[in-house]
Amino acid sequence: MNMHPARDPSWVKNQNSPRDSPRPFTRFQAHPSPKSILATYYFNMPKAPKFRKFAAVKKMINPNDARLKSNQLAEEEKKKKAEEAEKKHVAPTPTSMFLTHNTALAPPYRVLVDTNFLNLSLTNRIDLIKGMLDCLYAKAIPCVSDCVLAELEKLGTRYRLALNLARDPRVERLPCSHRGTYADDCIVQRVTAHRCYIVATCDRGLRRRLRKIPGVPLMFIKRKQYAIERLPIQDCRLENKPGLLDFTASLIFFTIPNLSRVELPFPL
Repeated sequence: MNMHPARDPSWVKNQNSPRDSPRPFTRFQAHPSPKSILATYYFNMPKAPKFRKFAAVKKMINPNDARLKSNQLAEEEKKKKAEEAEKKHVAPTPTSMFLTHNTALAPPYRVLVDTNFLNLSLTNRIDLIKGMLDCLYAKAIPCVSDCVLAELEKLGTRYRLALNLARDPRVERLPCSHRGTYADDCIVQRVTAHRCYIVATCDRGLRRRLRKIPGVPLMFIKRKQYAIERLPIQDCRLENKPGLLDFTASLIFFTIPNLSRVELPFPL
């Protein structure tokens, strides 16, 4: 005969604690009255949330909210004024520029060096001075700004060799007056103001920005050697190679009609 678990001594012994043993139902739990059923239902039934009355709460919109028509009209006026200012503003053309040809670029060249250019030069085992000499066929003076040095110092021990290369006495130091250590904006502003630099960088975003500025050549690393972009034809590279200059002149002669009547600065 199966006994109640509370009265079975073998079951009580097997339990870890006397609290684990189930307690028998009381008389009211075994046979609840209708009043107790209604009371439990009343106290356990869900209650509707209480809200304050609508008239008691005054809802107001923020005066700076963008959904207000007055704020929308003010934003449109600001945009129109900014567009008109951009249309009226014309950047002054440097006196050294003849169309896209920059006459201020002449040896010894001043090369403005970027952070990643120094690091990738060491990665590809390229000597900075010798590589520029092989690329430009003329003397080049690498220049480093204060923000580039600050970037290299922030990058830590991984860029320690690049920092030592930037501190070389053969590298010219350019002071910066702006806040922060972001070098890309500094390089763009410096090159826009003074078109006498060749910018050496491997950053595609920075090169895309610099291509919009006429007369600024770009130097980058290609196949473990330095390559130049947008350097004018009247450069010492062609002067040291007369065959290439003759080929370029003959190409111009055959592509442009009636060129024989025009006096050229070089013989054909």
